[in-house]
Amino acid sequence: MKSGIHPPYGPVVFRDRAAGFAFLTRSTMTSDRTVEWEDGEVYPVVDVEISSASHPFYTGTARVVDTAGRVERFERRYGRGAR
Repeated sequence: MKSGIHPPYGPVVFRDRAAGFAFLTRSTMTSDRTVEWEDGEVYPVVDVEISSASHPFYTGTARVVDTAGRVERFERRYGRGAR
């Protein structure tokens, strides 16, 4: 590996403030803000908009969109149209 070209890789806390969920992992992301983690150590913290704790797909609140039904309903209502 070439030295001096890679960003530092270390522990970082990612926090989803909307869900009240945080996890500690390793990343190249950095932050000026810090947080004290469960182990008593202080780590940089990165706030994220959405995580697995708040994303509809992972929480089971995702809705399935029936596009075929919408197309059929449109064609029934307005016809196939002039081509």
